[in-house]
Amino acid sequence: MEANTSLWHSYLGVIESRERQRMEHFQRAEDILLTLLETVHAREPRFLVDYARNLEAFEFGLCASEDAVTLEVPLRIDGDSLRVLPCHARDSPARHPSELNTCLLGVCSAGRDLEDWTGVVDVMEHGGGAGCLLPGKILQHLKELLVSAIVQCQRLFLLQPGDISAENLREDALELSLLIRGSWKPIRFDIVPVVRRQQEPLQLQRRRSHRGFPEGSLRKATEEAHFVPASPQCWRSSTHLPILKLLQGVDTLKGPRLDSLRLLDQLRDQDWGGEGGKGSLTFNHLKMVLLWSTELFPSPEDWQDLEGSVYRLLVILLRCLATQHLPHFLNPEENLFQGAAPDLASLYYKVESFAWDPQRFLHFHFGPHGFSGSWQADAETRALLQLPREDGSHWDTAYFDVLLSQFQVYRIQDSARRSAMSQLLSKIRQEIPRQS
Repeated sequence: MEANTSLWHSYLGVIESRERQRMEHFQRAEDILLTLLETVHAREPRFLVDYARNLEAFEFGLCASEDAVTLEVPLRIDGDSLRVLPCHARDSPARHPSELNTCLLGVCSAGRDLEDWTGVVDVMEHGGGAGCLLPGKILQHLKELLVSAIVQCQRLFLLQPGDISAENLREDALELSLLIRGSWKPIRFDIVPVVRRQQEPLQLQRRRSHRGFPEGSLRKATEEAHFVPASPQCWRSSTHLPILKLLQGVDTLKGPRLDSLRLLDQLRDQDWGGEGGKGSLTFNHLKMVLLWSTELFPSPEDWQDLEGSVYRLLVILLRCLATQHLPHFLNPEENLFQGAAPDLASLYYKVESFAWDPQRFLHFHFGPHGFSGSWQADAETRALLQLPREDGSHWDTAYFDVLLSQFQVYRIQDSARRSAMSQLLSKIRQEIPRQS
């Protein structure tokens, strides 16, 4: 047992040893980007520089792979003076079909901010003269400013040759990608204009949705609505920063919650993806799994050791892979695995293989891992994971406690939870005959 615990912490230790150097590289790249955005703001004050970039750095430190960093550039506009209306049928669909496309319309009597946006505001046919803030025109305007700012900064020797590459700036992209040198390998920043407006804090329509999180963290994370481009004509709501704010709240709790996320993301990048770590499972998926595990396992007793903490994420991840359904934490009706079904089956076997035999995976290596899909899992556990999900009755603590007991990592002393788990297990075994 002691040797097994040491293996988990040794693997995590290697991950953490890289983090300081990676964060130093990120800081250098961020300084270069801020210099560029300050120049953009000086030329065009309607694009603001948000110096509170701790959330982007926080996410970069958690993620094992060198994925693009999303950076939202707020517009100098009073979002509360805008109306949010459904997009018209003529508009192109959003990249996220499950999210509502919206058009931000400035009402004439309250839309004075839009008067300054010459060249990026259109008048809608049936908008009563209201101006429509078009994301496509704003993106084009910001792109031109970024290119001009790069040239100006280089002339003034504020940037060194090779600090920034704009070769990925594309005409049809909904984000503006820049490669910025922080070390020997550049960091990609996806720059996205965002409109912010106040809203009533989100009230999740499910039982005890606040449990497990620091008090007030959900309210603070969702008191502001963010809208980013969904097409050249339409905006969509974005939960990127609210999710990061919730994760930052989780970081204030005791226990190795975020260490569990770091460890699983390293496995995702090293062993669970395709070529170059790319695959159906992303860091964003794992972030959502951690938030669900925080709600479904609210007791500090659930997060006392690293191995047990990892398995609390694993059982939720396995359930989502088995049913090919991962609900968004803030919008549970949205399935984040939608469209990824062809790859989820093979991914399920990789994750299941790790759950049953983690020692095979808890080491760093170069090249393919050599995973074999011949692993024979316990038939009862697989049947439990694939129980029908239509009524949502198995998305609760008792069900995942049952799964934890199958993997022999159930260490909860709470009598009420043990009783609920036993009752549910007896009920399930009546539905699924035990297989020898």
